[in-house]
Amino acid sequence: MDTQALADITDVEALRAIIAAQAQQLADAEAAIAREKAETNKRDSIIDMLRAQLTLLRHGKYGASSEKADQLELMLEDLEANRAEVTAVFPISNADTEAKDKPSRQPLPDHLPREERVYDAPCTCPDCGGASFLKAPDSVHEVLDYVPGSFKVLRHIEKRFICKGCDKTLSGEMPSLPIERGKPGAGLLAHVLVSKFDDHLPLYRQSEIYAREGVEISRSTLADWVGQASHLLTPLVDLIKAHVFAGSRVHGDDTPVPVLEPGKGRTRTGRLWVYVRDGRDYQDQAPPAVAYFFSPDRKGEHLKDHLTGFNGVLHADGYADYKKLYGNSITEAACWAHLRRKFHDVIKIKRSTLADEALRRIGELYEIEARVKGLPPCERRRQRQEHARPRVEALHRWMKDTLPKVPQKQTLAEAMRYGLARWDALQVYLDDGTVEIDNNAAERAIRPIAVGRNNWLFAGSDAGGERTANPDTHRDCQAQWVGTGAVLGRRAWPRR
Repeated sequence: MDTQALADITDVEALRAIIAAQAQQLADAEAAIAREKAETNKRDSIIDMLRAQLTLLRHGKYGASSEKADQLELMLEDLEANRAEVTAVFPISNADTEAKDKPSRQPLPDHLPREERVYDAPCTCPDCGGASFLKAPDSVHEVLDYVPGSFKVLRHIEKRFICKGCDKTLSGEMPSLPIERGKPGAGLLAHVLVSKFDDHLPLYRQSEIYAREGVEISRSTLADWVGQASHLLTPLVDLIKAHVFAGSRVHGDDTPVPVLEPGKGRTRTGRLWVYVRDGRDYQDQAPPAVAYFFSPDRKGEHLKDHLTGFNGVLHADGYADYKKLYGNSITEAACWAHLRRKFHDVIKIKRSTLADEALRRIGELYEIEARVKGLPPCERRRQRQEHARPRVEALHRWMKDTLPKVPQKQTLAEAMRYGLARWDALQVYLDDGTVEIDNNAAERAIRPIAVGRNNWLFAGSDAGGERTANPDTHRDCQAQWVGTGAVLGRRAWPRR
């Protein structure tokens, strides 16, 4: 009710009733806002809890915990979307907004093309009708938009002529196609391979996506293209593998891959092996690269085949068959992250002050590594000798003194025995600035395989496992050919 209407009312009781009704409406609105704020705070606390759990899972092993992490990601998306919807209905005050840790708005990338849409100002002033103006700065608002990928047809036309003198037919020569007499161009083949092996989109899903664009490509046709493209990429894959093992520092790891056994209605466990060459942390100028191998089982003979001719330091886990390779040409560098994980597993079962102490001491070593990251090898070695070695020796004494005092069947004792049994290999990084403290480079490289399993579930055969390994060999490297050598671009390398 407006002010004039209230002024016309002379009945005091009527005014009191109106005021009471308005007061009740205001109280109801404030109560609704308070409830929504309480719900928002509750959602915020749940979001914070989920983020903490997600962080914990990301630091854990891949596989089952990876699926939990994906589920938490989806839960976070829903909760944050709900919070945004509530905020739109019940705006949060400036004080509440400032209290939240809101991400800063980043500028849009400079490398993206710009499309300008100009909106002309009126030619006459709507207030006074004047037509004479002074130039004012333009108001510019940039928004990020997306144009869906599109298909196009390339028509290769070879011009032809007939010589009047000898009747010889002359024609232009088009470049060879990736698949002889095939329909796909190089760009489409690259998109199919990246979607399958990097974005983990099975071929039947790609077929459905293309159908929505009005292009019918059957799953069997896409599978045929993948097989032929894999054959074409073999020389590139071989060169990248040779580049990886030409280095003197390699990270190795493996992960299980279910493989379908046709006719038996079940799967068996194959393995995908990964080997990483990455010396950026000690200013190595050689481009980083990743090589993948598939094997139908985890026998040590596959390791021997992969590492034949390699000479240098191998970062790996405690798999027993690795030990058969260590000797004159290959030096073992054990992983401190694996040891740390052993003590972390103790805390997940039951709180332990001894496990906390071990984690604190190992954490100090990683703090030193954070300081020496990116320095030359000689400086990394010097700082490790000065700061890390005394702490490593103190940790060794502490573990030897503590182990007899704890029950030998407990997980804590197993973690200590794991570290003491590999102590020489754990100390290798102290004496060499080109050796890393852990094998996380290989674990990061194996991560896409663990994520992809959630989508493609299993390889259809051993040959399918080979194809899964080979395209992934060059997935992160974005190879560009210069003469007969491969220059592996770094921009596509996974962030660490």
